[in-house]
Amino acid sequence: MPTVRVIATLLFVPALLIPTSMAWAADALAAKTSSVTVDADYGIQGEYFGAAWGEDGCWCNWGLQVVAQGQGKFQAVEYRGGLPGYGWDGLTRRALKGEQSATGTQLAGDHSSALLSSDACGRLQARLSTVSGECRGCLTRVERVSPTMGALPPVCAEVLFNGTKPEGLVGAKLTSDGLLEVGTNTKRDYDNFEMHLEFRTPYMPAARGQARGNSGVYIQGRYEVQILDSFGLAGVNNECGGLYKTRAPDLNMCLPPLVWQTYDLEFYAARFQGDQKISPARITVRHNGVPVHCNVEIPNKTGGGTAEGPNPLPIKLQDHGNPVHFRNIWVRAF
Repeated sequence: MPTVRVIATLLFVPALLIPTSMAWAADALAAKTSSVTVDADYGIQGEYFGAAWGEDGCWCNWGLQVVAQGQGKFQAVEYRGGLPGYGWDGLTRRALKGEQSATGTQLAGDHSSALLSSDACGRLQARLSTVSGECRGCLTRVERVSPTMGALPPVCAEVLFNGTKPEGLVGAKLTSDGLLEVGTNTKRDYDNFEMHLEFRTPYMPAARGQARGNSGVYIQGRYEVQILDSFGLAGVNNECGGLYKTRAPDLNMCLPPLVWQTYDLEFYAARFQGDQKISPARITVRHNGVPVHCNVEIPNKTGGGTAEGPNPLPIKLQDHGNPVHFRNIWVRAF
């Protein structure tokens, strides 16, 4: 069953989610967010879902993630069965690349091609073809919303930020439209806890790798759950959802930049007898509602984290120089 709600079906896509033109997409987004700059490519990138013929002659659901690379160029990935976390078979992952042309955005790969253009109703679609030009099917651009988006805190939870003054954070700064900026940490130290937070990576089409929407949730200042614009990437241990340079997520559930995403964490601190560690820290991470780490051990601190020790420490939202933003953050200690 789907674990991420898709605002579309094969037969119907709400018109408000599909721009009538790429210029409209840029104007609409800029009008409702501050300090955000987008271009015509922003309305093309994103997720596409529908049905298509496979090479084995089977008609099945198919997904496509299109990633803006700047100056009208794109990379994309095809997924048999649907999108990651929404039907993908976990095996078929095909790369395409291309750029805008007079007839639309043309993408091509070793096994297939895709033409992205608007239909008569203004809905953006991806028409899939074989390398020989035979039509395989048509996908429609969709937007997904995490099933834990807007999760309410339990009665006993501490609300760190809900759009008002962030009382539980040190050095917190807000944008003009009331979003939390990077570079803050909790006033309180935490041992075992569950946490919910919502984050948004910036649109940086010309940036690559660790320079593209980088931040992180540093638990106890020791263990980083990476935040990065990893939309359409393989999902390795230094990308979004990864335990930084320690463990890759079981699935890359990263959504496109400027789309709100969720982390739901459950953390158990390492145990010590004196200065001797007797059991490692453990963590469960749900990215956009999908488990990407299930009660896994964290063998040691990650990256540049503080050395492990018996004392609890604050949770930090890392400032890596990119304008990642947050909202709806709460923690329940146990």
